[in-house]
Amino acid sequence: MSNPKSKKDSVNSDKELPAGPRILVLHGPNLNLLGTREPKIYGRTTLGDIHTMMEARARADGVQIESFQSNGEGELIDRVQAAGSEGIEFIILNPAGYTHTSVALRDALAAVRIPFIEVHLSNVHAREDFRKHSYFDDIAVGTISGFGAQGYALALDAALTRIRRP
Repeated sequence: MSNPKSKKDSVNSDKELPAGPRILVLHGPNLNLLGTREPKIYGRTTLGDIHTMMEARARADGVQIESFQSNGEGELIDRVQAAGSEGIEFIILNPAGYTHTSVALRDALAAVRIPFIEVHLSNVHAREDFRKHSYFDDIAVGTISGFGAQGYALALDAALTRIRRP
């Protein structure tokens, strides 16, 4: 298996990470185009901007955060499976288009049993009918939809709260 951190689509930085709980943020297909792709729907915030915001917040809380983006379903599945043996305590997932199609990614998440929050930039329930079905929402801790890039911050707050629970 290849090392997902070295994938060219990873937005992980080379900065030294603090010791402490670990959160993995997974971004699905086309999210590498954030900031330029349909900005009326997805906004102008880039994936790099989102990662920078999340990394600063996590670092302030003494938490390690890693972000990984791939347009390939298999790479996302490999990353989830690897997370199961790496001590990842929580996953924040924007499956993007795989929300409505990927039983395989769902099965990987169910297999590793790492709690996760599903995030969507747009309000999927106010869009096309096919976007209203998620293969993940029934196994997720929760779903955040329609708040743009702020949805990632909300998910991170919720993840930090759950990690810190006694």
